[in-house]
Amino acid sequence: MGAQYYGAGSENGDRVDDPSEDALFMLISDLDDSDNTFVVVQPDEDAPVWFASVAVLDEGGYEIVRRDTTRNEHEVITATGINDIARDLTIWMAARDFPGRPNSQVSAF
Repeated sequence: MGAQYYGAGSENGDRVDDPSEDALFMLISDLDDSDNTFVVVQPDEDAPVWFASVAVLDEGGYEIVRRDTTRNEHEVITATGINDIARDLTIWMAARDFPGRPNSQVSAF
């Protein structure tokens, strides 16, 4: 069974379905500058409309790319803190649209 919403995969073949912030932290922590240089997170569908990637930079730190074609978003930033990267990606992915995911509803009391 695949991911319900999205999956994260690294260059070395590690994969996590519907990764938590902690799982993203672990995948990013395992990156190196030789044979495991990136992680990609995207929906589990044939033609995903969004993705996020984290890649190791030669000079240290990470390049983070976030792209969502449905919202005309394309952002490339650099960062060094894995905690911050994992948290920011988790927040960004929570705002993506997923078919079949219940909509959040606001109720007034």
